Amino acid sequence: MLLEEKVEIAATRTQAPTATENSNKQLFNKSVILKGAMWLGLLTIASGAVVFFYSHTGDTIIALSSIKFKYILLCFGMVFIDLMLGSWRNHIFIQKLTPGVSHWVSFKSNVANMFMGAITPFHSGAGPGQLYVYNRYGVKVLDGFIVSLINMGATLLFMPLAGLLATWAMNNQLESGLITILLKYGFSVFFTFGVVFMLAFWKPLWIGSALLKITAMYSRIWPAKKDRVTKWANTSYTNILNYQQICKKLLQHHPLLFPLSLLMTTLLYLNKYCMQYVILLGLGIHADILQVISIQILIQFMIYFAPSPGGSGFAEAGIAVLFSQIVPTSILPVFTLLQRSFLLFFPALIGAFVVLNLLKTHTLKIHDSNHG
Repeated sequence: MLLEEKVEIAATRTQAPTATENSNKQLFNKSVILKGAMWLGLLTIASGAVVFFYSHTGDTIIALSSIKFKYILLCFGMVFIDLMLGSWRNHIFIQKLTPGVSHWVSFKSNVANMFMGAITPFHSGAGPGQLYVYNRYGVKVLDGFIVSLINMGATLLFMPLAGLLATWAMNNQLESGLITILLKYGFSVFFTFGVVFMLAFWKPLWIGSALLKITAMYSRIWPAKKDRVTKWANTSYTNILNYQQICKKLLQHHPLLFPLSLLMTTLLYLNKYCMQYVILLGLGIHADILQVISIQILIQFMIYFAPSPGGSGFAEAGIAVLFSQIVPTSILPVFTLLQRSFLLFFPALIGAFVVLNLLKTHTLKIHDSNHG
């Protein structure tokens, strides 16, 4: 890399995206986190109770007591693989932007991403959760955001393609109703995010101009908020240009990083999908692994941007409808509990420990500095 390019990138990265930092301050306080966790718990318990009461028979207790624990242990191993793949997917970029950051920091950042995504609607807290941890360990907010942006690009490319393949594979088994509505919603949201992502990278001026026009319209409707939204739009416009410039230079000088991110994204989700097959084996159910993977692809695709924390309610409904084709009714509540635990609750618990511990440490530092 030329010296001029290094100086240009360094100068750009010194501009802190204040809009992101301000949103992090609003998101990362204990009351917001506890409220999100409470809603996640309540919605999960309510939807789980519906599945249990509609499917519960005497065989449910028998299924719970006859789980083959060697498969459950294997699921814990797959959770560990999931967390490691997710952290390495971030780390391959972070070590280029901020050399010296340990993989342990990327691991913490990844589980914080999973926890904050689980307790916020539309998965909206995931990126800020990742940025929060990286920033606490000295990574610039802009650098952390670039990593999130590139990996989001890989996810936005992989998941719709996987969703299309799964829809094609299960076309004869999908009935009209809730599932088709959720699939249409998923494709619409992923398409919208994908278009915005591509335009922000290849045509950042278009996105910036659109933001300014939307802000102008908003200001005419609510004049009292004109100064605040105009400031936000101008900051966002500048940041979009910065992100595009640094992402472009990073990928130009390390062209294999994005294909590697896409490969790791594929392995990451395949591990998640195959976990359902292992859970079924633990419950004594032998199913077609391709069918199981196809069903889980659709569920993951439908709930990724669900409006409830962790996709609660939507996930349980998807499991009840789609997995009922291969899981006996009496075993469905146990399968739902295990599926949600390994895919969501166990990783989120680890992330909760990381986030709350960092918040505690940060609060103590502020307290000591104020009384020092």
